[in-house]
Amino acid sequence: MTPASLPLILYDGGCGFCHRSVRFVLRHERNARVTFASLASPAGQATLARFGLPMDYDRSVVLVEEGRAYTGSTGALRITKYLRWPWRLGGAFLLVPRPLRDAAYYFVARHRNRLPGADACALPDPAWERRFVDAPRSPARAREG
Repeated sequence: MTPASLPLILYDGGCGFCHRSVRFVLRHERNARVTFASLASPAGQATLARFGLPMDYDRSVVLVEEGRAYTGSTGALRITKYLRWPWRLGGAFLLVPRPLRDAAYYFVARHRNRLPGADACALPDPAWERRFVDAPRSPARAREG
């Protein structure tokens, strides 16, 4: 698979809760296929434009897969199909009517900066660096790639 055909998760790069969510996906993936980019990064901005989303979009995670963009609870729950058991079961919540699950999703999204540890943004494990579309490469890694 080419990087452009891999699932892409766009996330709020200034949100500690979002960073922790990205690390959760990285730790619990089945096949290490998902790529990541901040919504504000060049790749994130280009992707938002491609799908007609506002350049200042920060309401939710965006999952891009198979030529479609999914936002809100749908995007978040579709991510679970890339996770190992038992986290994959989260996809069952797609059966809940979208207005109900989006209400819950956007409630958490509005309050995410008030959650414990929401301001903590640890750097990703260097082993995951290549999974980030706009990751700055260290000089040693830049020579490898």
